[in-house]
Amino acid sequence: MEELKHECGVAMIRLLKPLEYYQEKYGTWMYGLNKLYLLMEKQHNRGQEGAGLACVKLESDPGEEYMFRERAEGSEAITEIFGTVQNYFRHLDPGQAQDSEYAKKYLPFAGEVYMGHLRYSTTGKSGISYVHPFLRRNNWRAKNLALCGNFNMTNVDEIFARITAIGQHPRKYSDTYIMLEQVGHRLDREVERLFQECEREGLTGMHITHGIEDRMDIANVLKTSSKDWDGGYVICGITGSGESFAVRDPWGIRPAFWYMDNEIMVLASERPVIQTVLNVPAESIKELQPGQSIIVNKAGKMRLAQINKVREVKKCSFERIYFSRGSDVDIYNERKMLGRTLVDPILKSINHDLKNTVFSFIPNTAEVAFYGMLEGFDNYLNKEKIKKIEALGHNPDHKELDEILSMRIRSEKVAIKDIKLRTFIAEGNSRNDLAAHVYDITYGSIVPNVDNLVIIDDSIVRGTTLKQSIIAILDRLHPKKIIIVSSSPQVRYPDYYGIDMAKMNEFIAFKAAIELLRDREMRDVIERAYNKAKDQQKLPREQMVNYVKEIYAPFTDEEISAKIVEMLTPKDTKAKVGIVYQTLEGLREACPNHKGDWYFSGDYPTSGGVKMINEAFINYIEQVYQF
Repeated sequence: MEELKHECGVAMIRLLKPLEYYQEKYGTWMYGLNKLYLLMEKQHNRGQEGAGLACVKLESDPGEEYMFRERAEGSEAITEIFGTVQNYFRHLDPGQAQDSEYAKKYLPFAGEVYMGHLRYSTTGKSGISYVHPFLRRNNWRAKNLALCGNFNMTNVDEIFARITAIGQHPRKYSDTYIMLEQVGHRLDREVERLFQECEREGLTGMHITHGIEDRMDIANVLKTSSKDWDGGYVICGITGSGESFAVRDPWGIRPAFWYMDNEIMVLASERPVIQTVLNVPAESIKELQPGQSIIVNKAGKMRLAQINKVREVKKCSFERIYFSRGSDVDIYNERKMLGRTLVDPILKSINHDLKNTVFSFIPNTAEVAFYGMLEGFDNYLNKEKIKKIEALGHNPDHKELDEILSMRIRSEKVAIKDIKLRTFIAEGNSRNDLAAHVYDITYGSIVPNVDNLVIIDDSIVRGTTLKQSIIAILDRLHPKKIIIVSSSPQVRYPDYYGIDMAKMNEFIAFKAAIELLRDREMRDVIERAYNKAKDQQKLPREQMVNYVKEIYAPFTDEEISAKIVEMLTPKDTKAKVGIVYQTLEGLREACPNHKGDWYFSGDYPTSGGVKMINEAFINYIEQVYQF
């Protein structure tokens, strides 16, 4: 309903055979380039603000370009960058177009190592200079570095202070540039160490170059540069000498998956993308583990290296609820389970009146949870039928059986996404009027003034679409009661690891808790939480506590939900309105391997996240209150 935006998606390809192999087997030396395009297009959901790709040619001669990059902004960036690359090949005659040796020697982007990136910014910084991959050039091939990632760092200020203290001078104050400088600096040191080693052995000229490239150990570079990173990340990189790598944060917050055979190594942010593009089964695709790196050297030899010690693993649960493609077999089943776990609270909200209740969903991301919810109600109804049949005795007549067996769960497609709100309409009333028409309804889908309407969504964050559009539109059907169901728990805290959610003062759950404290004259709870947060500002971040939890502590989930209903229901709504949220226990049952639920629980996986929620709360209070 309310679109949440994820920061980024990544894709990497390392061809393990010469280009002529792919020309002969697949009919094109562009095999790697074509696969990269598909990997990126299949992950378009992860970022619509920009895209970029980088390529490295192996074994190029001095004076020949070996590292290429193309970037573009906007929702059509993937098409634009690959169109630009294809323009390099349009002048070729048919013989040249199929000549892998010619391509290898003369054509840009005709290489063996590829890396792609899809961008959505959570920082508000825009412009082509912020579009990945980032490039660090040097006259030594092994010192050239292209870097991209799906990440958000929470301790940029500390890292910036540390690296400037040793003399580095990043071009921009952003986590991406700073990481580029950190990895680049350690790469420089590694190359210089190997240079001295080769010199001591009596190597000269290009023998030194090859000696360095053959001995390069990217694991050393990553261990020394990433040890202080606090945040969720999957960082990918390629060097001018042909090393490629990806490294995952030690908490496992951000996801990455890889596949390798004797022809290709592929890495992407989502598993089903690799399945589809390479037509391989799910079980042949591996997950990059927390703190782990996958490294493919210049010779094409792959190894896995543990870069950072595994911390308490907190894989992002919102990846499962919302962001990742629902075509993944595990994610599909988890989303269905999210729907099934909601059966009991929904039954309570409709007083078990299934006969006069219609079930539906908000298009389109809640559809899978909707199917799971229906399965749960089918199972419940089957048990009820058995009880009723058993209660009839051993000789029920046909009419009695027919009455029981004809009981059905009623489902309809009630809500239809009709138009996309155009952001060029800036004036508030006009925008609100347009927002009221983003969704349309199916008239005649319920019995007016008799039926309850239960409609499931995947999350309720700000609640603005509910208030401006959904509830008012559903009320036109004249249901007796409208129950809005969220397949995820109440979103109470901001994310600091790559999800663009609302600011704290925009969360409807936070606003409801604050309103409850005001209504019940409990302003002292707010003041105490503020003072505790303020008092710990000078502590090391490792010692900080999330005192925003105290804002919610006096209330049950049901009390906050009731206040949310009060705040979101338009004044002229005739139907009674209720909201049912997923519980944390239900979430954990559905997604047992993804325990990162800080946006619901406030249990941030890193100390940097705790520090940032502390600062956000202090800023909010100081803007609103005068303590």
